[in-house]
Amino acid sequence: MPLLTPDIPFGQPAFSLSSDQIATVIDLVCRGAQEAQEDITSGMLEVPTTMIVRKAIRRVKKSLSLTNLEIRGEHELEDMATTDASILGRIDITLKFLHQFGNEDAYVAVECKRVGAGLSALNSSYVSNGVDRFVTGQYAAGHEWGFMLGYVLALPVESVVQTIDDHLKKSYGAPAKLTPETAHALSLAILEGVLIQKGGHVIRMKHIFVNMTVAA
Repeated sequence: MPLLTPDIPFGQPAFSLSSDQIATVIDLVCRGAQEAQEDITSGMLEVPTTMIVRKAIRRVKKSLSLTNLEIRGEHELEDMATTDASILGRIDITLKFLHQFGNEDAYVAVECKRVGAGLSALNSSYVSNGVDRFVTGQYAAGHEWGFMLGYVLALPVESVVQTIDDHLKKSYGAPAKLTPETAHALSLAILEGVLIQKGGHVIRMKHIFVNMTVAA
C-alpha cells in the first residue's frame, strides 16, 4: 500500500522556518519598531515599549494584508510535565505561521531588551535575561530559530554589538559569536549567532537592533 504523505520531512517541521518566513519576521519587526518610535518617551521601560511595538507590528501586518501568520501578545509558557499552575516564562512577542497552527510548542519567539552604548547593565541583561532563556530551552526549546530585538537607547550601535558579542562569547563560547548580516533598511544592525541548547540541540539566533533613541 503506498504511503499517503511520502514527502513529509522528518523531525519537527513545525519548528522550522523558510528563508521567506525569516525575512518576513525581520521585516515586520523592523517596520513595527520604526512606526512605534515616535510614541516612545524618555525613560520608558521595556514592557510598555514592547506593547507599543507589538501593536505597531500588528498594524503593519494588516496594512500588508498578510493572512498567513498571527502576531501574539506576551506568550506564557506552561510546564506541561506538572499539574500545577506554574509559568516557565513569558516571551515578549510571538508569531505563528500557518504550518505551526495546531502545535502549541511551535511559534516564533522574539525576546525584546533595551540596550545602549555605555549602558552596561542593560547590555549585560540582554544576554543573561534574554539570550540565556533560549540557551536553557526555557524559550523555543528544539526550535530552529530564535530572535532577539534590541531597543538601542544610546548610539553608536557598533559599541552595543561589540559589548554584547563579548558577553556572548564569554558565556557560551566561540560559536555564539555575532556575524553581521545584511541590515534591513529600518534597522541599525542585524547579526546571527549559534547557540547550543540543553541536550545538544543547535538553535540559530537573529539579533535585530533598532533605533529607539528619543530626541531631546
